[in-house]
Amino acid sequence: MLAYWVHQLDPFVVRFPSGCFLEGIRWYGCAYFLGFWVAWFTLSIYTHHRLLTLSPEQQQELLFYLLLGVLVGGRLGYVLLYDFPYYLRHPQQIIAFWKGGMSSHGGFVGVYVALLGLSRKYKLCLYSLADLVVCLVPMGIFFGRLANFVNAETVGRITDVPWAVLFPNNPFPRHPSQLYEALGEGIGLFIWTQVSIWKTRCVQTFPGKLTGAILVYYGFVRILLECFREPDAALILGISRGQFYSIFLALAGILLVRHAHKRTGTHNVFKL
Repeated sequence: MLAYWVHQLDPFVVRFPSGCFLEGIRWYGCAYFLGFWVAWFTLSIYTHHRLLTLSPEQQQELLFYLLLGVLVGGRLGYVLLYDFPYYLRHPQQIIAFWKGGMSSHGGFVGVYVALLGLSRKYKLCLYSLADLVVCLVPMGIFFGRLANFVNAETVGRITDVPWAVLFPNNPFPRHPSQLYEALGEGIGLFIWTQVSIWKTRCVQTFPGKLTGAILVYYGFVRILLECFREPDAALILGISRGQFYSIFLALAGILLVRHAHKRTGTHNVFKL
Protein backbone atom coordinates (compact mmCIF):
# COMPACT_ATOMS: atom_id res chain seq x y z
CA MET A 1 0.00 0.00 0.00
CA LEU A 2 1.30 3.44 -0.91
CA ALA A 3 2.21 5.81 1.90
CA TYR A 4 0.35 8.90 0.80
CA TRP A 5 1.39 12.32 2.02
CA VAL A 6 -0.75 13.43 4.97
CA HIS A 7 -1.86 17.07 4.92
CA GLN A 8 -1.10 18.62 8.32
CA LEU A 9 -0.52 22.24 7.30
CA ASP A 10 -1.71 24.98 9.63
CA PRO A 11 -3.89 27.57 7.82
CA PHE A 12 -2.50 30.23 10.20
CA VAL A 13 0.88 31.90 9.89
CA VAL A 14 0.39 33.34 13.40
CA ARG A 15 -2.42 32.67 15.86
CA PHE A 16 -3.54 35.50 18.13
CA PRO A 17 -4.46 34.94 21.80
CA SER A 18 -8.06 33.98 22.48
CA GLY A 19 -10.36 36.95 22.83
CA CYS A 20 -8.85 38.93 19.95
CA PHE A 21 -11.12 40.17 17.19
CA LEU A 22 -9.21 38.06 14.67
CA GLU A 23 -8.05 34.50 15.21
CA GLY A 24 -4.72 35.28 13.60
CA ILE A 25 -2.94 35.86 10.30
CA ARG A 26 -3.88 33.25 7.71
CA TRP A 27 -1.91 32.05 4.74
CA TYR A 28 -5.00 32.90 2.67
CA GLY A 29 -4.64 36.57 3.53
CA CYS A 30 -0.89 36.44 2.86
CA ALA A 31 -1.64 35.00 -0.59
CA TYR A 32 -3.62 38.11 -1.48
CA PHE A 33 -0.85 40.35 -0.15
CA LEU A 34 1.77 38.50 -2.20
CA GLY A 35 -0.43 38.56 -5.28
CA PHE A 36 -0.84 42.33 -5.16
CA TRP A 37 2.81 42.86 -4.30
CA VAL A 38 3.79 40.92 -7.42
CA ALA A 39 1.25 42.95 -9.43
CA TRP A 40 2.82 46.18 -8.16
CA PHE A 41 6.33 44.87 -8.88
CA THR A 42 5.34 43.81 -12.41
CA LEU A 43 3.78 47.21 -13.01
CA SER A 44 6.98 48.91 -11.86
CA ILE A 45 9.01 46.83 -14.32
CA TYR A 46 6.74 47.86 -17.19
CA THR A 47 7.11 51.48 -16.11
CA HIS A 48 10.90 51.22 -15.85
CA HIS A 49 11.07 49.93 -19.43
CA ARG A 50 8.70 52.70 -20.59
CA LEU A 51 6.00 50.34 -21.80
CA LEU A 52 3.09 52.29 -20.31
CA THR A 53 1.40 55.64 -20.83
CA LEU A 54 -0.18 55.67 -17.36
CA SER A 55 0.95 58.25 -14.81
CA PRO A 56 2.10 57.08 -11.34
CA GLU A 57 -1.22 58.31 -9.91
CA GLN A 58 -3.19 56.33 -12.48
CA GLN A 59 -1.14 53.23 -11.73
CA GLN A 60 -1.83 53.52 -8.00
CA GLU A 61 -5.52 53.96 -8.69
CA LEU A 62 -5.46 50.96 -11.03
CA LEU A 63 -4.06 48.75 -8.27
CA PHE A 64 -6.68 50.04 -5.83
CA TYR A 65 -9.50 49.37 -8.30
CA LEU A 66 -8.02 45.93 -9.00
CA LEU A 67 -7.93 45.10 -5.29
CA LEU A 68 -11.49 46.29 -4.82
CA GLY A 69 -12.77 44.37 -7.84
CA VAL A 70 -11.08 41.12 -6.81
CA LEU A 71 -12.19 41.23 -3.18
CA VAL A 72 -15.76 42.44 -3.68
CA GLY A 73 -16.41 40.55 -6.91
CA GLY A 74 -14.70 37.37 -5.75
CA ARG A 75 -16.53 37.28 -2.45
CA LEU A 76 -19.97 38.18 -3.78
CA GLY A 77 -19.47 35.72 -6.63
CA TYR A 78 -18.84 32.90 -4.17
CA VAL A 79 -21.79 33.92 -1.99
CA LEU A 80 -24.23 34.12 -4.90
CA LEU A 81 -22.96 31.34 -7.14
CA TYR A 82 -21.84 28.64 -4.72
CA ASP A 83 -23.48 28.78 -1.29
CA PHE A 84 -26.18 31.44 -1.20
CA PRO A 85 -28.55 29.57 1.19
CA TYR A 86 -25.79 29.36 3.84
CA TYR A 87 -24.93 33.06 3.66
CA LEU A 88 -28.61 33.95 3.68
CA ARG A 89 -28.76 32.26 7.09
CA HIS A 90 -25.38 33.68 8.22
CA PRO A 91 -25.05 37.14 6.62
CA GLN A 92 -22.31 38.16 9.05
CA GLN A 93 -20.02 35.62 7.35
CA ILE A 94 -20.22 37.36 3.97
CA ILE A 95 -17.38 39.74 4.80
CA ALA A 96 -15.14 37.01 6.27
CA PHE A 97 -13.25 36.50 2.99
CA TRP A 98 -9.98 35.86 4.86
CA LYS A 99 -11.38 32.46 5.87
CA GLY A 100 -11.59 31.39 2.24
CA GLY A 101 -14.48 31.20 -0.16
CA MET A 102 -13.70 33.35 -3.18
CA SER A 103 -14.96 32.84 -6.73
CA SER A 104 -12.55 33.50 -9.58
CA HIS A 105 -15.52 33.99 -11.91
CA GLY A 106 -16.95 36.61 -9.57
CA GLY A 107 -13.52 38.19 -9.42
CA PHE A 108 -13.48 38.54 -13.21
CA VAL A 109 -16.81 40.36 -13.10
CA GLY A 110 -15.69 42.56 -10.21
CA VAL A 111 -12.50 43.56 -12.00
CA TYR A 112 -14.44 44.30 -15.19
CA VAL A 113 -16.77 46.66 -13.33
CA ALA A 114 -13.81 48.34 -11.62
CA LEU A 115 -11.94 48.83 -14.91
CA LEU A 116 -15.08 50.17 -16.55
CA GLY A 117 -15.20 52.93 -13.94
CA LEU A 118 -11.48 53.69 -14.25
CA SER A 119 -11.56 53.80 -18.05
CA ARG A 120 -14.44 56.27 -18.03
CA LYS A 121 -12.79 58.46 -15.41
CA TYR A 122 -9.55 58.88 -17.38
CA LYS A 123 -10.97 58.23 -20.88
CA LEU A 124 -8.72 55.20 -21.33
CA CYS A 125 -9.37 52.27 -23.65
CA LEU A 126 -11.15 49.63 -21.56
CA TYR A 127 -9.75 46.82 -23.71
CA SER A 128 -6.20 48.08 -23.26
CA LEU A 129 -6.66 48.38 -19.50
CA ALA A 130 -7.95 44.81 -19.44
CA ASP A 131 -4.84 43.64 -21.31
CA LEU A 132 -2.67 45.23 -18.65
CA VAL A 133 -4.64 43.68 -15.80
CA VAL A 134 -4.48 40.13 -17.20
CA CYS A 135 -0.69 40.54 -17.14
CA LEU A 136 -0.76 41.48 -13.45
CA VAL A 137 -3.11 38.91 -11.92
CA PRO A 138 -1.74 35.41 -12.80
CA MET A 139 0.60 35.18 -9.82
CA GLY A 140 -2.26 36.22 -7.57
CA ILE A 141 -4.20 33.23 -8.88
CA PHE A 142 -1.13 31.07 -8.23
CA PHE A 143 -0.78 32.17 -4.60
CA GLY A 144 -4.52 31.87 -4.08
CA ARG A 145 -4.53 28.24 -5.21
CA LEU A 146 -1.59 27.49 -2.94
CA ALA A 147 -3.59 28.99 -0.08
CA ASN A 148 -6.51 26.71 -1.03
CA PHE A 149 -4.11 23.77 -0.64
CA VAL A 150 -2.87 24.98 2.75
CA ASN A 151 -6.48 25.45 3.88
CA ALA A 152 -7.34 21.93 2.65
CA GLU A 153 -10.30 23.38 0.73
CA THR A 154 -11.53 22.67 -2.81
CA VAL A 155 -9.97 19.22 -2.50
CA GLY A 156 -9.57 16.85 -5.42
CA ARG A 157 -11.44 13.69 -6.30
CA ILE A 158 -10.52 10.30 -4.81
CA THR A 159 -7.56 8.71 -6.60
CA ASP A 160 -4.72 6.20 -6.16
CA VAL A 161 -1.98 8.14 -7.99
CA PRO A 162 1.35 8.12 -6.10
CA TRP A 163 1.21 11.86 -5.39
CA ALA A 164 -2.28 11.73 -3.86
CA VAL A 165 -2.83 13.55 -0.56
CA LEU A 166 -4.72 12.56 2.58
CA PHE A 167 -6.56 15.76 3.56
CA PRO A 168 -7.99 16.37 7.06
CA ASN A 169 -11.43 14.82 7.60
CA ASN A 170 -11.08 12.91 4.31
CA PRO A 171 -10.24 9.21 4.81
CA PHE A 172 -9.43 8.59 1.13
CA PRO A 173 -6.44 9.84 -0.88
CA ARG A 174 -7.31 12.64 -3.26
CA HIS A 175 -5.83 14.60 -6.14
CA PRO A 176 -4.03 17.77 -4.98
CA SER A 177 -6.22 19.64 -7.49
CA GLN A 178 -5.32 22.98 -5.93
CA LEU A 179 -1.72 22.49 -7.08
CA TYR A 180 -2.85 21.50 -10.57
CA GLU A 181 -4.82 24.75 -10.74
CA ALA A 182 -1.93 26.77 -9.34
CA LEU A 183 0.23 25.57 -12.23
CA GLY A 184 -2.38 25.66 -15.00
CA GLU A 185 -4.29 28.80 -14.04
CA GLY A 186 -1.41 30.70 -12.42
CA ILE A 187 2.00 29.82 -13.85
CA GLY A 188 0.62 28.99 -17.30
CA LEU A 189 -1.15 32.35 -17.54
CA PHE A 190 1.89 34.21 -16.22
CA ILE A 191 4.19 32.74 -18.88
CA TRP A 192 1.72 33.41 -21.70
CA THR A 193 1.05 37.03 -20.72
CA GLN A 194 4.72 37.92 -20.22
CA VAL A 195 5.74 36.39 -23.55
CA SER A 196 2.94 38.36 -25.22
CA ILE A 197 4.08 41.61 -23.61
CA TRP A 198 7.81 41.28 -24.28
CA LYS A 199 7.92 39.33 -27.54
CA THR A 200 4.89 40.57 -29.52
CA ARG A 201 3.03 43.82 -30.20
CA CYS A 202 -0.39 42.29 -29.65
CA VAL A 203 -1.41 44.71 -26.88
CA GLN A 204 -0.36 47.74 -28.92
CA THR A 205 -2.01 46.63 -32.17
CA PHE A 206 -5.19 44.86 -31.05
CA PRO A 207 -6.34 46.01 -27.59
CA GLY A 208 -8.45 43.31 -25.99
CA LYS A 209 -7.11 40.41 -28.02
CA LEU A 210 -4.80 39.22 -25.24
CA THR A 211 -7.61 39.49 -22.68
CA GLY A 212 -9.91 37.45 -24.89
CA ALA A 213 -7.28 34.79 -25.47
CA ILE A 214 -6.60 34.57 -21.74
CA LEU A 215 -10.32 34.16 -20.99
CA VAL A 216 -10.51 31.32 -23.50
CA TYR A 217 -7.39 29.71 -22.04
CA TYR A 218 -8.62 30.06 -18.46
CA GLY A 219 -12.06 28.74 -19.35
CA PHE A 220 -10.77 25.60 -21.06
CA VAL A 221 -8.07 24.93 -18.45
CA ARG A 222 -10.59 25.37 -15.63
CA ILE A 223 -13.02 22.99 -17.33
CA LEU A 224 -10.24 20.42 -17.71
CA LEU A 225 -8.82 20.72 -14.19
CA GLU A 226 -12.26 20.62 -12.59
CA CYS A 227 -12.33 16.97 -13.68
CA PHE A 228 -9.81 16.33 -10.88
CA ARG A 229 -11.62 18.45 -8.29
CA GLU A 230 -14.42 17.36 -6.00
CA PRO A 231 -17.48 19.54 -6.72
CA ASP A 232 -18.04 21.95 -3.85
CA ALA A 233 -21.66 22.70 -4.76
CA ALA A 234 -24.58 21.03 -6.52
CA LEU A 235 -23.98 20.18 -10.18
CA ILE A 236 -25.54 22.15 -13.04
CA LEU A 237 -26.57 20.05 -16.07
CA GLY A 238 -24.34 17.25 -14.82
CA ILE A 239 -21.15 19.30 -14.59
CA SER A 240 -19.55 21.25 -11.75
CA ARG A 241 -20.42 24.90 -11.28
CA GLY A 242 -16.83 25.88 -12.04
CA GLN A 243 -17.07 24.12 -15.40
CA PHE A 244 -20.51 25.57 -16.15
CA TYR A 245 -19.46 29.18 -15.47
CA SER A 246 -16.20 28.68 -17.37
CA ILE A 247 -18.12 27.88 -20.56
CA PHE A 248 -19.49 31.42 -20.61
CA LEU A 249 -16.07 32.82 -19.76
CA ALA A 250 -14.53 31.06 -22.75
CA LEU A 251 -17.37 32.19 -25.05
CA ALA A 252 -16.87 35.79 -23.91
CA GLY A 253 -13.17 35.42 -24.67
CA ILE A 254 -13.85 34.17 -28.20
CA LEU A 255 -16.12 37.14 -28.88
CA LEU A 256 -13.52 39.53 -27.48
CA VAL A 257 -10.75 38.08 -29.67
CA ARG A 258 -12.93 38.49 -32.76
CA HIS A 259 -13.89 42.02 -31.75
CA ALA A 260 -10.28 43.02 -31.05
CA HIS A 261 -9.35 42.40 -34.69
CA LYS A 262 -11.76 45.16 -35.71
CA ARG A 263 -10.38 47.97 -33.59
CA THR A 264 -7.07 49.56 -32.68
CA GLY A 265 -8.59 51.94 -30.14
CA THR A 266 -7.39 55.23 -28.70
CA HIS A 267 -5.78 56.10 -25.39
CA ASN A 268 -3.93 52.79 -25.27
CA VAL A 269 -2.22 52.28 -21.91
CA PHE A 270 0.71 50.64 -23.72
CA LYS A 271 3.03 52.89 -25.69
CA LEU A 272 2.64 52.45 -29.43
